[in-house]
Amino acid sequence: MPKMTKYQLDHFKSKVKRQFNPMIEEQELLVKRFKTEATDKAVGKLSKKMGADKILARFRVAEQMLKEARDSARTFFNKKVKNEDNRTLTYNVRNRDERLSLEDCEEQLRDWASDLAQREIERRPEGAKLKHLKDLKLKAIDTVMEAGTPETLIISLNLVSQKIGLNWNQELKALPSVN
Repeated sequence: MPKMTKYQLDHFKSKVKRQFNPMIEEQELLVKRFKTEATDKAVGKLSKKMGADKILARFRVAEQMLKEARDSARTFFNKKVKNEDNRTLTYNVRNRDERLSLEDCEEQLRDWASDLAQREIERRPEGAKLKHLKDLKLKAIDTVMEAGTPETLIISLNLVSQKIGLNWNQELKALPSVN
């Protein structure tokens, strides 16, 4: 019984990917749309449920006031530098960014909401189908790596491929004749 070569194994793995990847990518796009919608809805609900909405509202007001104060300070110091010949601005006045921002807080909430949305998506039919496709692809790759001969591998891969509505050995149609 001849063993399969590395090239044969690579070919089988490549063919598994050619069969499964288009279907997985299509399903991922569908799931991504649902996840985005669910995340957008979850951010507001999560923020309100956690009490973060009040903190964020105060943060927005404070950041606006801070921005106005920074702008006034920069304008003031820039005018003073221009009026005096020997004065220069320190690095902090020219380029300093503050550490925690409203965007940081909103991004954290969005990450948490995204995780919640992902768990919700996995319960939807689209998410379940995506998981099933990924599991079948993994099964097909495992079958390739564990097979002994090409003949038995083709039979096994045909069984896995049939679960996604394909045959392992696709028959190609003849090109239409051009007159």
